[in-house]
Amino acid sequence: MEKLLLKFSRNERGNIAILSAIVMPLLIGAVGFGTEVAYWYHEDDQLQQTADRSAFAAGIELRAGSSSSAINAAALNVAAANGFIPSTSPTQPASGPSPSTGGGQDTLTVDIPPVTGAYVGNPNAVQVIIQKFVPLTFSSLFLSAPVAETLRSVALIQTASNACVLALSTTASQAVSVGGNAAISLTGCNVDSNSVAGDSIKTYGSSSLKADCILTVGGVDLAAGSTSTVCANPIVDTPPVADPLAGLQIPTSSTTWMNSSGSILQPGVYPNGLNLTGTKVLQPGVYIITGGSFNVGANANITGSGVTFYIANGVNVSMNANGYVNLSAPTSGPYSGVLFFGARDGTGSVTLNGTASSLLTGTIYFPNQNISYNGNFSGNGGCTHVVASTVSWSGSAAISQNCTAYGMSNIPSVEVVKLVE
Repeated sequence: MEKLLLKFSRNERGNIAILSAIVMPLLIGAVGFGTEVAYWYHEDDQLQQTADRSAFAAGIELRAGSSSSAINAAALNVAAANGFIPSTSPTQPASGPSPSTGGGQDTLTVDIPPVTGAYVGNPNAVQVIIQKFVPLTFSSLFLSAPVAETLRSVALIQTASNACVLALSTTASQAVSVGGNAAISLTGCNVDSNSVAGDSIKTYGSSSLKADCILTVGGVDLAAGSTSTVCANPIVDTPPVADPLAGLQIPTSSTTWMNSSGSILQPGVYPNGLNLTGTKVLQPGVYIITGGSFNVGANANITGSGVTFYIANGVNVSMNANGYVNLSAPTSGPYSGVLFFGARDGTGSVTLNGTASSLLTGTIYFPNQNISYNGNFSGNGGCTHVVASTVSWSGSAAISQNCTAYGMSNIPSVEVVKLVE
């Protein structure tokens, strides 16, 4: 027996066979585990690309002023097109076992604004986080649960240039029009129209329109006197510009004034209108006109600093060309830079007749109404910005972009979406 054992121990072929039997499963497992890790890295790269594309699509919707549901849908659609379909809602990620992976839920989460990273709280940024549980194969010999891969991407809207005049209507013909002998000069800013009409921005007669850039979702029909000083030509088929004052809150007041008599007027609710005749000084605050009309009479002398006018219930606005008007918006507070605020369901006419000496300093905002300029109006330092459903000019005006000193915010015009994280 001793000789037999000694002979067996000296048999090298037998030793190699035994060692091979012991080592081979480990070698196969190592190769398999290495292959699986390489697959994880590949999957990680694919998921990062999906997160980036989803965040970019969400940023495009955010730039257009879309609802949070539309932004979520855009991110989900792009993710699905890239092969990732979450097993739970993007807005209500769940936990617990997933039938498809044996691990947690595959999720796509959209945060507006981001809740982590360098852009936390930035309203111009959107964050997409994708989590996917990768099922185990060879690695199940060493790991008890699927591997969770979590990828994150952030898209940021950055303003490349600003507007001084913006028409919000998406369908109107001549959403921005300049006619007669009007001469409109915009310094340091653009004129924009969201209308898809072929003549979305139109100039005619002997009028002229000068701006850094002339941009429209639709097309242009411009007379010879129209020029863009920064862009070589008008830019058509642009993305729409989101309403810059969409978040402006409707004002309220506990003070009511039944008439507008007297030489000094106070802020509050005017249910019978604001009839401005003779010489009047308006004290700072918000004037809420819910009935009657807003009217500046002939030969009136009207001044007011730090005032905002909220026009509701179909009230008409008119200014007589023979009157002198010098009104300016607040430079701080919730209505900073806003001179006129038309109700979002407003239907009244807005006709502004002025002289070269009259000043309307601030943003004139009538999101559901047309503004007709029939006289020469400019703000202090050229600081009158116009945001309305449509805008028509037959009078002249010089408008400037650099108006932060008057409490006015920029109107983003050309905005680009960039991946920043």
